[in-house]
Amino acid sequence: MSRPKPMSGFPEFLPAERMVELHALRILTSTFELHGFAPIETRAVEPMEQLARKGEIDKEIYVVRRLQGLNDGLQGLDGDGDDLGLHFDLTVPFARYVLEHAGHLVFPFRRYQVQKVWRGERPQEGRYREFLQADIDIVGQGTLADHHDVEIPLVALDAFEKLHVDLGIPPVVLHVNNRKLSEGFYRGLGIEDPAAVLQRVDKYDKIGPDAVAETLVDELGLAPAQAVQCVALAGIATPDESFVDRVRALGVEHELLDQGLADLAAVVRVAERQVPGRMLADLKIARGLDYYTGTVYETLLQGSERMGSVASGGRYDALASDGRVTFPGVGYSFGVTRLLAPILGRGELTSSRSVPTCVLVAVDSEDTRERALRTADQLRRRGVPTEVAPKADKFGKQIRYADRRGIPFVWFGAGEHDEVKDIRSGDQVAADPQAWLPPAEDLFPRTVRG
Repeated sequence: MSRPKPMSGFPEFLPAERMVELHALRILTSTFELHGFAPIETRAVEPMEQLARKGEIDKEIYVVRRLQGLNDGLQGLDGDGDDLGLHFDLTVPFARYVLEHAGHLVFPFRRYQVQKVWRGERPQEGRYREFLQADIDIVGQGTLADHHDVEIPLVALDAFEKLHVDLGIPPVVLHVNNRKLSEGFYRGLGIEDPAAVLQRVDKYDKIGPDAVAETLVDELGLAPAQAVQCVALAGIATPDESFVDRVRALGVEHELLDQGLADLAAVVRVAERQVPGRMLADLKIARGLDYYTGTVYETLLQGSERMGSVASGGRYDALASDGRVTFPGVGYSFGVTRLLAPILGRGELTSSRSVPTCVLVAVDSEDTRERALRTADQLRRRGVPTEVAPKADKFGKQIRYADRRGIPFVWFGAGEHDEVKDIRSGDQVAADPQAWLPPAEDLFPRTVRG
């Protein structure tokens, strides 16, 4: 078999990189649980009618087909149609999950979910076809209090601060807007299709204000004066509530605009007190998916803004409904792969070693391997990651094997005159497998700056 070619858009990490990713996931999930979020997992596929009904994402969906058609009753998997697709985010499957399991959930329901998602995008740095997301959501039954709109970004900022302290990930600024504010403003201008305007404004950072204004006129038929006002609104960004006066100064009036201004001001007011300097009211934030109905979030790394948003989310008031009861919610999604893959690719983060193993127990001969296995078991029972040498070779070769693997300690004796050697310094001391412990910094791999 010839050497396989890598497939673009499907990142695969080496062990040292994967350990950094796992460290980041431990930080995220422990933070989520500290804030009371419970873990769930959903299936990888959903009906196409569910996946394609919200937002401009139908071209991004991977359809699932079965190669050999079998009449087994699995619609979409028997080769007879394109009825199932891989989920492109975790919010749509979560909405289905809530409807399906509502009778077993206590509301407001707080969940976190860490899973792969798939999108048929053009691969580039920070954009992948298969990637890992970590989501949090709070969902109510019938209603959901507005204060959750600020709780979610506070949880997110708590997690990012820990990623910054523990891993050296750059600090972030969370950009926030409100869809009611934008939609009310557009309706106040007499625009009948606010969703179409939002989708164009969402490209503000990619193509610039002049190009956005052109697309609003050329593609949507807006009057030039209307387009100028839309771009003026998108250009407003403040770290405090002063955005309200700047919007008022544009002279547009609408009841929905008033509600959006009040809701966004409430979020910014609390964040300014709790996490000063970490939130920015940014009125060009729109989010392309149209299930968002209120507050929306995007998150940028300071100094790496060109990467775009590494985490995002928002309020959705009608994503999930069984026709009688509506389940409103607010959620936030960490693009774990989007955040880490460029940093790992540049070598800015790595693991202190490429294996979990702290100690290699040397084997004198195959006749004494059982003693080595007992010593390794004693060490493992005390929480020391340990493996036994794969071959009873000369000790020098076993030490070189440990060195190549990045294992810091080699154990000799295996029950008879035991000694342990730090192969980095060359220090070798007598040791008891029921008492010896390595220095705390060597027990497990550490994430280090490259």
